Amino acid sequence: MKITTISLEEAIGKPLAHDLTQIIASEHKKSARFKKGQVITEADLPTLRDMGRENLSVLELSPGDVHEDDGDNLKITGPSEGRCNLVAEKAGLLQYLAETVNRVNQDPDWVLAALAPHRPVREGQTVAGFRIRPLVMEDYRVERAVAAVRGSKPFNVIPFKPLKVALVTTGKEIYDNRVQDAFRPKLEEKLKLLGGTLIGQTVCADSLEQISASMNIFLNFGANVIICTGGMSVDADDKTPGAIRSVCRRISFQGTPALPGAMLMLGWAESRVGGSDVAVIGAPACVAFDERTALDKLLPFIFAGIEPGDLVRRWGVGGLCEHCDECHYPSCSFASGS
Repeated sequence: MKITTISLEEAIGKPLAHDLTQIIASEHKKSARFKKGQVITEADLPTLRDMGRENLSVLELSPGDVHEDDGDNLKITGPSEGRCNLVAEKAGLLQYLAETVNRVNQDPDWVLAALAPHRPVREGQTVAGFRIRPLVMEDYRVERAVAAVRGSKPFNVIPFKPLKVALVTTGKEIYDNRVQDAFRPKLEEKLKLLGGTLIGQTVCADSLEQISASMNIFLNFGANVIICTGGMSVDADDKTPGAIRSVCRRISFQGTPALPGAMLMLGWAESRVGGSDVAVIGAPACVAFDERTALDKLLPFIFAGIEPGDLVRRWGVGGLCEHCDECHYPSCSFASGS
């Protein structure tokens, strides 16, 4: 990375190396009309000429350099009081390489702090903040920090998709109307935060055939996600895992190191509408009674279109819900994916 001075026309498409101040004489004020890092466009040239500019200092990025504005669905704010922030432009799943952040922070004069990776964030939420500790810093130390992230894109927000969700509720006590289903209202609240829609619910007895048939109906109906609740233990009467295996062409996992919700299951079936993959989730009975379970850790991945894969085996770190008197999820360790 280097700073060069070039003509206005040559600067089109390149980021500014520093702020440019515009003086508005009629209003007796001045302000930063163009900000450091802003990419110059052809439409900016008349304003720049009005500001008396004929040449500009721009950043020339070398191959492998990462500009401060790089990152999908993120914007940079600041600097303010020496700090810049990365802010999510959309609700989604926060992704970054933790080791990249650690490498930057090996220099004690750099400060880069972020929310935990693999957790849901809302639009407008600050996901990371960075600053330098001293008032000024030598350019070679800036180069050293850039080198720490070279070749990677550490921060990304993957937007949630507006998925259609079907609910298959199992349990003879619910099927016989002796007990009312407690999960549906909880699920609707969770879907509202993720941008999903509940398109239907079927209540089944503890029958492999009934559960499988209900899932197949929703596969024909265009569901993107099917959640089966109950019947997920190793009890002989619990048929849900077998039913999920009967309709899925692939099982991602059965069982997670997270409490509550250790019996969570994820498989993938083929949609009868378009042939796309449909996430089939087996949710244990605790989802109806506990505020947060392993299902809450899984749903953001599903709505971001990501299969968690081997990451699930790392959920044990932070995977014990503290059952706080006032739930602050996802602002807690339980929300992190690792």
